[in-house]
Amino acid sequence: MVYYKRIEINPQIMLGKPVIKGTRIPVYIILNLLGDGYNVNQIIKEYPDLTQKDILAALKFAAKTTKFEDLTPTPT
Repeated sequence: MVYYKRIEINPQIMLGKPVIKGTRIPVYIILNLLGDGYNVNQIIKEYPDLTQKDILAALKFAAKTTKFEDLTPTPT
């Protein structure tokens, strides 16, 4: 799976947030739905323009992005 063929970052679309190419569906929406317990079929039902490959690309993009980010721990 080559995630970057499915993810687009364009300042003219959703203020430059990463979206699924050809849509205005931000990657963070997909990640939030997965985090809320939605499965792939439920997400596709809510967003019929998406495919399973789009959802997997969003996950791969998030993994690659956070791999190289310096994250600050949340204070306890």
